[in-house]
Amino acid sequence: MKAKKPGRAQRVGDQIARDLAKLIPLEVRDPRVGLVTITGCEVTPDYAHAKVYFTVLGSDPAESVAGLNAAAGMLRNRLFRELRIHTVPTLHFAHDTSVAKGFEMDALIKKAMAVTGPAESDESDDDSNAPSGKAD
Repeated sequence: MKAKKPGRAQRVGDQIARDLAKLIPLEVRDPRVGLVTITGCEVTPDYAHAKVYFTVLGSDPAESVAGLNAAAGMLRNRLFRELRIHTVPTLHFAHDTSVAKGFEMDALIKKAMAVTGPAESDESDDDSNAPSGKAD
């Protein structure tokens, strides 16, 4: 049995994500889907399943998941024509919440900086005017 190339599953996942990013806007006509951006793809070691992560604008994420999972068979068929691998994985779509969490973290950091920013700058000004403790 041949040894698997390291990182091959990651490369296959990346290629699936790129191909789906092109296929979804052209092929999926389901109004539930909305404007989808593929953010990643994880492929199982046996290449049987691929979990595809996406973000969506203009649609409810739960409805988009339902619409994309309904179109998963058709998209897998189209991928089979594009990819040159023996087994094209079964597609499972999941909404990627990391982007929303990133925006929340950014807002929290900005809020914390707005509260603590002026107080810290006053303390640093006081320290710069304080005597150095050396005798002249």
